[in-house]
Amino acid sequence: MAFGAVAAPLLASREPWARADEHGAANSPELAVPSTPEALSQELAAARKASAFPPAKPLVLSTWRHGVPANEAAVATLKAGGTALDAAEAGVMVTERDPENLSVGLAGLPDREGIVTLDASIMDHDGRAGGVCFVQGIRHPIALARRVMEKTPHVLLAGAGAEQFARAEGFEILANELSPGARRRYEAWLEESHYEPVVNIENQTSGAGRGASLRGGPDDHDTIGMIVLDGDGRLAASCTTSGLGFKMHGRVGDSPIIGAGIYVDGEVGAATCTGLGETVLKTLASFLAVERMRAGDSPQAACEAAIARVIAKNPDPKTYQVGILAIDRDGRCGGFAVQKGFDFARSTLDSTSLVDAPWAV
Repeated sequence: MAFGAVAAPLLASREPWARADEHGAANSPELAVPSTPEALSQELAAARKASAFPPAKPLVLSTWRHGVPANEAAVATLKAGGTALDAAEAGVMVTERDPENLSVGLAGLPDREGIVTLDASIMDHDGRAGGVCFVQGIRHPIALARRVMEKTPHVLLAGAGAEQFARAEGFEILANELSPGARRRYEAWLEESHYEPVVNIENQTSGAGRGASLRGGPDDHDTIGMIVLDGDGRLAASCTTSGLGFKMHGRVGDSPIIGAGIYVDGEVGAATCTGLGETVLKTLASFLAVERMRAGDSPQAACEAAIARVIAKNPDPKTYQVGILAIDRDGRCGGFAVQKGFDFARSTLDSTSLVDAPWAV
């Protein structure tokens, strides 16, 4: 499914939920559940074929359908002469400022105390990395993560310390107020205060072309993860999230953790994960995928190996979702998931497509 390039405008208001960006992208079709093992095998084969692309350079991949407008911003950055790192930052900033996205940015769902806390990380081809976690009031945590990488001797800053650094760097700290959509969801959740993540809820709560009435579910979670290969062969990755909806106060997932949410080795490739962060933290799936590529796996085979490890270490895979994306230095790419429903955006300089990833169970 291809989409034309649409530039996402910056929001004029200080509140990120003041109005929605108009992305104008279409929805991917829903697929019927296979009725037999043979039908499942055929569908998996078709999904692998659909997600097999010729090598491309430059190349941008990002998780979920909200990756479509993010990719288009990343490609625009590359066309303007930006590096892979510039593109990885600029792309996910589109999602961070989407006022209707309940899983990324200040408009995201709060924790159990009604507080929105944000995590982000970024990494380049030289192995430089930066991250922030458990921060409040930062419109673009990915930009703060890059500042950590470039201006401190550290990799990860947390909470009040990260916010102190943000102020020193001139970042505006906004009031931590719930967006209208997040407030409605939080007030409804308070009636039962029951926590049970829903698989693939990301495609109900975010993404281009989806009206606000279609967003939402019992417990949203997710991120946008992006990996970029530029025309000079440089790699970069970024990841940003508001985390699990109604999580325990202080919970941090995989998104800001190097090796879990993202990993880059400029001599090999890059990977990013999405889904239930605890399962990724216990397997360092992004690092694993890059190491599998180092050992000779294709990006697709590396993604499948990483998901196999996730399933082996986290029983009952029908109760959670993890998706992973990978790019190698040659511009080959891959994507795979624990179960059906994970899609990702793939962009070259000329086109953007939304791809249904193959899955394991």
